[in-house]
Amino acid sequence: MRKPLPPNEIKAAFLAACRAELDALKPGNVHRHSAGHGMEVAHFERAAAAAAGPIADPTLSVGQRILRATEMSVAATGLNANLGIVLLAAPLAKAASETTIDVGLRRRLGQILSELDERDAEDAFAAIRLANPAGLGNVKEGDIRENPERMTLIAAMHLAAERDRIANAYVTTYSDVFDFALPVLRDARAATADPNLAVTTLHMALLAEFLDTHISRKHGTQAGEDVRQEARGIISSWTSAATAKSLSQLAEFDMKLKERGLNPGTTADFVVATLFAEGLVERKHS
Repeated sequence: MRKPLPPNEIKAAFLAACRAELDALKPGNVHRHSAGHGMEVAHFERAAAAAAGPIADPTLSVGQRILRATEMSVAATGLNANLGIVLLAAPLAKAASETTIDVGLRRRLGQILSELDERDAEDAFAAIRLANPAGLGNVKEGDIRENPERMTLIAAMHLAAERDRIANAYVTTYSDVFDFALPVLRDARAATADPNLAVTTLHMALLAEFLDTHISRKHGTQAGEDVRQEARGIISSWTSAATAKSLSQLAEFDMKLKERGLNPGTTADFVVATLFAEGLVERKHS
């Protein structure tokens, strides 16, 4: 029986996922082919390096991993470079450290998510206040600025699930990752030998399938829907996988999104989470 993954393997999987996401052309996001939105690849590399230790620390709860990783990332970069990534990665990392191949990563993930408590909420709310993500706004229930008394983190995520894809992931045991993104990534890897093109394909598939809630929070729901439709409109450039010839069209889409100030940050967060989940599963089988 394979033992749960040790911290060094979880840390390596996290860093590999973050690097792979940066290496691929992802329209609207920062990547090695193009900076944007006042950020560069170096910001995200420093944030990943800072967050990796807390994310993989087996002595920390989910909330503690989120808070410490965010504190260290903000200290390293001076900005919010990876809050969404941290929110998605922390439960996955804890699940990988507590389950064997016989139990299953997603099954243990579901147990962990269901048990998130008030302390996890306090730590996560503190991390979100520190990162201060754009377009957060105010809501009647579960407003992180109020730090609601006796609200568990999973209860808070239920309140936010309809307006935020990351919150929705918590209440659906990462359905976007396991039921959609991982199959897309597997098919893309089968269709191209270039790992960067496979990640580009994953990004575009997510962008075309789900409303990017970073865009919709900051610019409104219609802006998010417009981007989704634009991604669908150039589907021939990225299915069954992006190609070297189609990169010019995708680069043009990238430029247009950045000129309009539209950053599909939530989509990028799910790209990293999908690559992280893939890496964790591969290490469990190796």
